[in-house]
Amino acid sequence: MTPDERADMARANFLEGYNCAQSVVVAFEDVLGTHGINKTTAACLASPFGGGMGRLREVCGTVSGALMVLGLVDGYDDPEAFEEKAKLYERVQALAAAFREENGTILCRELLDLPEGPDASVPEKRSEQYYHKRPCAELCACSARILQEYLDQR
Repeated sequence: MTPDERADMARANFLEGYNCAQSVVVAFEDVLGTHGINKTTAACLASPFGGGMGRLREVCGTVSGALMVLGLVDGYDDPEAFEEKAKLYERVQALAAAFREENGTILCRELLDLPEGPDASVPEKRSEQYYHKRPCAELCACSARILQEYLDQR
């Protein structure tokens, strides 16, 4: 799949109603499937990370979602895997830097121009106005594209 196709899938997922983290993770359903993770499990696993972790407005959910997929693809499971951990953290930092370079920050509240601190725990209802005022669909596309570009190069 091309980076643009992956980006389109993530954008469409957000417009369908998935949160930002879910939108990116579910866009990689085919990749997750090769690791035994189905769409339902992936969506549930990513669900708390929307809104910068449950609307705490911390790390953008699209970045968290991309990193969840990265962990499945390039992660390690041995607690003594020092070299693997170092390589993974290097990749995490590179992907976050690519997102930051394009968007100025990886923090949800800064991307949405919101004050510091958590937002109300109740998410806003999705409407045309909601989609118009939020850059989240495009941020989903951005994270998915960056991750797919990385996967294509490895």
